[in-house]
Amino acid sequence: MFGELVLAGLKSVEEYIAVHVLTCLVPAFLLAGAMVSFVSKEVIIAHLGHAAGKLKAFSLASIGSFFIAACSCTVIPVASGIYYSGSSVGAAFILLWVAPAANILALVYTGSILGKEMVLTRIVAALLMALVVGWVMTLTFRKEEKKREMALPAATSNRVMELKSLVLISLLVITLLAPNYLVQKGPYWEKVLVWGIGTIITFGYAFRVKTRKEITAWLKESWWFVRIIFPLLLGGVFLVGVIGRLLPETFIQNWLGGSGLLASFLATMIGSISYFATMTEAPFVDTLMKLGMGKGPALALLLTGPGLSLPNWLAIGRVFGIKKAAVYVITIIILGTLVGWFFGNFVY
Repeated sequence: MFGELVLAGLKSVEEYIAVHVLTCLVPAFLLAGAMVSFVSKEVIIAHLGHAAGKLKAFSLASIGSFFIAACSCTVIPVASGIYYSGSSVGAAFILLWVAPAANILALVYTGSILGKEMVLTRIVAALLMALVVGWVMTLTFRKEEKKREMALPAATSNRVMELKSLVLISLLVITLLAPNYLVQKGPYWEKVLVWGIGTIITFGYAFRVKTRKEITAWLKESWWFVRIIFPLLLGGVFLVGVIGRLLPETFIQNWLGGSGLLASFLATMIGSISYFATMTEAPFVDTLMKLGMGKGPALALLLTGPGLSLPNWLAIGRVFGIKKAAVYVITIIILGTLVGWFFGNFVY
């Protein structure tokens, strides 16, 4: 039995490496490194701060978070750094939610495994939940935020990044998306060809507009993401294979099938307690859906699986305070349950 479980896990890892690493992970890690290297953190903080309008700050936090490839634990230093540098609590917790729940790396992978419908609903649901989270955190802690606002300096700059950097990051986004959306059927080598062309164009442009020092710094940042995320990713994929072998089909069908509130709540709780490295949620959910899980609960698990975890709860409490952690976690569990129920009954 033990040997069968190990083989199931290794087979899952083999399939993942063969199909998804080159055309999904490589450009995603390069994109993450570029965001760190070429985007002005000070200006983003200024736009996310208390002086900025809430709609503007929340929208920027939500959209910017799509490009941060992070799991529920590794995103905490990013969110806390932005918060303690001057961001509003609403914008910081939006980043804390959207980056692991719906980053572009995870979205591309979700689309390649679960299809367009699931990835589109994941984007819509994540954004709606992000806006609610932002407003809940802002209203709940408005008195505390008012005191922080008075102690912060006013923003003076509006420039986020150079045009050259914007073009480079746009090319990286295209290289990341193109293989999986231009070549949805056919042999894998066609995806590799699209990825290869995009990569050559991107690096050709990079060497033309960036210095060797800037490119080296970019690649070092990208390598940091590889070291932090990739081992967890492989371990998570291995566990997905093992769990898929262990889970009785009757349990999934009886408790997570359909689109009822209880099924969505159970899926949300499973996701909010378990730890998922970014992107491991897609193959895990795919496995459960094949065993009978409903689409509504599947969406709830897709969102809360990478977005929350028990270690995430504890770390948020330590960094932001127990009250903020409690409000955030309870809000996400309620929203995850309602989103799974709503989309399961009225959209799918």
